[in-house]
Amino acid sequence: MDKVELKQMVAQLLREMEGAPAVTAPLDRGESLPDITKIDLRTQYLVQDPENGPAFLALKKKTPARLGMGRAGARYKTITMLRFRADHAAAQDSVFSLVDPSFYEKNDLPFVQTMCKDKDQYLTRPDLGRRFDEQNQAVIRQVCGQNPKVLLVIGDGLSSNAVTANALDCAAAIRQGLKTFGIELGKTLFIQYARVGAMDHIGELTGAELICMLVGERPGLVTSESMSAYITYKPYQGIPESKRTVVSNIHRQGTPAVEAGAHIAELLHTMLEKRASGIDLR
Repeated sequence: MDKVELKQMVAQLLREMEGAPAVTAPLDRGESLPDITKIDLRTQYLVQDPENGPAFLALKKKTPARLGMGRAGARYKTITMLRFRADHAAAQDSVFSLVDPSFYEKNDLPFVQTMCKDKDQYLTRPDLGRRFDEQNQAVIRQVCGQNPKVLLVIGDGLSSNAVTANALDCAAAIRQGLKTFGIELGKTLFIQYARVGAMDHIGELTGAELICMLVGERPGLVTSESMSAYITYKPYQGIPESKRTVVSNIHRQGTPAVEAGAHIAELLHTMLEKRASGIDLR
């Protein structure tokens, strides 16, 4: 008797003890389980016999937080624990994976890389993710030119999923929005192993008046596809973080990419008029 047959026998005995009809059909070894990550946490309510379930569920629809998950004795339910582990695995995968080269090759995004040699160095040496070597500096100067009014760059950051899911739609909305203000964008760079501070080095190399970086956020357990836009007026290496303006939580369950792009275009126009970003904009 192999392990599969043993599991079948145990399952059948348990069903008979519970009064349920026995299942005698053999298990299909090629059958896939349902993807529990497709369940919207805002609609999942697992508390048995709640006092006021509809009212609690109405509140749950406003947040993806893990509320109303129920208990199996003193422990989480199996589906709750499996979903937690699945979301955690997705977050880890997004941090450690690279953006597929087809993303920037097919979309005509010139490629540059910070001084990080690989993902491990990127995660352990944030300082190297803010600078470029001489070869990549030459590419930046060639592609971006000197003294552009606005530069738009895309960095992989801490989530490859966020970039591939949102960056192109957001960038297109930004480009279209700026056109209405008479501002034309040049090429959009793609930066591998990018930290937010990479825009500061680009600012020094190009003399750009304003730089907007779309970058993957550190993923959490709600989504691995959240992207942010960091905008800095006349960035330079060592500029205080308070000089940056940030639009965060750009993803399907947050601010949709196209909507965020339209808002960012208006912000860019305002910053050019005010000649400021971050706390100086106020």
